[in-house]
Amino acid sequence: MIAKQTDALRILLVEDDEEDYLITEDMLANQGRLRFGLDWCDSYQEALAAIGEQRHDVYLVDYRLGEHTGLELIREAFSDRPLAPVIMLTGETAYEIDVEAAALGVMDYLVKHELQAPGLERSIRYAVSHHRAINELSRSEERYALAVRGANDGIWDWDLHTDQLYLSPRWYAILGQSEVAGDTGEVDPARWFSLVHVEDRLRLRAAIDAHLEGRTPHLESEHRMRHADGRWRWVLTRGLAIRGVDGTPTRMAGSMSDVTDRHLAERRLAHDAMHDSLTGLPNRTLFMDRVKQLLDRATRDPEIGCAVLFFDVDRFKLVNDSLSHAVGDQLLKALAARVAAALRPGDTVARLGGDEFTVLLEGVVAEGDAEIVAGRVLRSLQEPFQIDGNELFVSASIGIALSEPGIDPAELVRNADIAMYDAKRRGRGYSAVFDEGMHRRVVDRLTRENELRQAVERSLLSVHYQPIIDLESGCIRGLEALARWPRGWPEVRPTEFIQIAEETGVIGALGGQVMREALETLAGWRHDGLLSEEVCMSVNLSVRQLDDPALAEQIRAAIDAAELPAQALRLEITESTLMHEIEGMEHVFQEVCETGVGLHLDDFGTGFSSLTALQRLPVDALKIDRSFVASIGGAESDDAIVRSTVALAHSLGLQVIAEGIERRAQLRRLRSLGCECGQGFLFAPALNAAETRSLLESWSPRQVASLAAAA
Repeated sequence: MIAKQTDALRILLVEDDEEDYLITEDMLANQGRLRFGLDWCDSYQEALAAIGEQRHDVYLVDYRLGEHTGLELIREAFSDRPLAPVIMLTGETAYEIDVEAAALGVMDYLVKHELQAPGLERSIRYAVSHHRAINELSRSEERYALAVRGANDGIWDWDLHTDQLYLSPRWYAILGQSEVAGDTGEVDPARWFSLVHVEDRLRLRAAIDAHLEGRTPHLESEHRMRHADGRWRWVLTRGLAIRGVDGTPTRMAGSMSDVTDRHLAERRLAHDAMHDSLTGLPNRTLFMDRVKQLLDRATRDPEIGCAVLFFDVDRFKLVNDSLSHAVGDQLLKALAARVAAALRPGDTVARLGGDEFTVLLEGVVAEGDAEIVAGRVLRSLQEPFQIDGNELFVSASIGIALSEPGIDPAELVRNADIAMYDAKRRGRGYSAVFDEGMHRRVVDRLTRENELRQAVERSLLSVHYQPIIDLESGCIRGLEALARWPRGWPEVRPTEFIQIAEETGVIGALGGQVMREALETLAGWRHDGLLSEEVCMSVNLSVRQLDDPALAEQIRAAIDAAELPAQALRLEITESTLMHEIEGMEHVFQEVCETGVGLHLDDFGTGFSSLTALQRLPVDALKIDRSFVASIGGAESDDAIVRSTVALAHSLGLQVIAEGIERRAQLRRLRSLGCECGQGFLFAPALNAAETRSLLESWSPRQVASLAAAA
């Protein structure tokens, strides 16, 4: 091999005749334009090896190579198309050789005796340029084919002049269809449209027409197409028209993607966004939308009314706390199924959250019709539920609200919610129809809550005091501190705002204020000599306060702040509170009462306390409820409960205090039964601090004791 080194084109000449090599070399040297480096191989095998090294930019191959031909070399050296341009040099002009050479990828076919230096240079230059263009086109086609395969799309190409449509194999595969095209690979476009769902066909044609007419920049349509298995697949068809100089579309091509999974996922997401994940029922969003639709219809046609039922499960928290949330979830699912079965076709039951459910009744304009459905719902819940081996009895109360002109969905559901709470006040298993009076009560309640919070935050609640009297001597043995609504504000009864304080969680702050003020006031009266050191202050404790782990520390802090001994304080809890919270409060009272603080059991006789409970807590006095004191009359049977309570207390070593003493006869009977102390209007009502000070200054034990004398 002879080689000439250069940094220009590297040319390999395959020529078994040295004279022809020299002629070719001389032509290349004299052409004056092309910079090159020339390598020469004079044998078939040497050329095969050189080509395998892939070091050359152009191959000049003679047709005659001894026992072989240049075409055989090209066929063996290049299993596919040549990696660099090949120009064949030959002394023959046979047409068949030219055709075969072209089929093997030869760029040019030059006859030696006709060849001149400029012609050879031009052939090499064109061959290199053409080969580069072919390579670029091939790479572009490969990238496009790879992208199409990666996108997994079916390709279509519609010749608008011939009205023939090419559909790629992948297009057919997406639909599980067999290819039915002829030799040209083209079909009638009707083949495509025959597979489109009849409900989507017009929409697809309209999208195609809009693009062909230039009204949309491209074609994009999502529609259903029939799969070979008979099911419908959702596909996304995209396309773009090719237009002539005058803008007339001549061809349109595009792709088709299978978007069934995405479409189903979107439908699932849309369903989940509108339905409760536990029960599968419509959720609040969907329910409110359906209410709005019905109300809109009712606006156009007043005879189309609707009603909303609102209910929750009574004491559902008890199920979660005692049996587990899993059992609670199963109960909600079973309850949802029962309620749905009890409704009319077309009615909607929804779960708003937790154990709250609503029902939308269509075409209901009369209260009686709504109450009939509510009754069916309540009856459906009467049979026990069998959940995870547990037999559960469920009750509910239902609020009913009927549509009216101008009402909005939120207001209608709110009215049903308000009515439900009114039904709950009547007991379990009732229904109630909303009226404006219920709304006013709710508004009043909200007003009371806001006022109560202000009163507590600004320490505006006043503390009144009612003396506890020794029934034998008439001396004051204690005072009960009672919270009262701020003076000058619209009057609110203590039972009302105390209940609100408990339900809203304000009771802790309220109770703390009363305790601190009462103890400081007691300390002042003791200091002024108005009360002896034996007189103590009684303060009521709410069940909600007993849940506060810092209660014991707060009580000690209030006693220390007033600089009083612990014996100066008596805590009062109701009998119902004792039974409800005994497990949780036992350690609290043991911690507090061991310092000397006393414990009185209030409203005794109205609950179900046991002797065991009385023995477990450091109770030192029972307070007889005013309802039993009021029943004391002429017959001995009227005071049986009072008599039994006094006997029980004394047998346990406890003191007895009677509440609500208003008549002298009651005082005499209580004294005869051995009741030690009492309080009530007969002695004094609850008074503010200034009025109580005046009472203490003028108090006459002998005069009070004389009230027991016979009239």
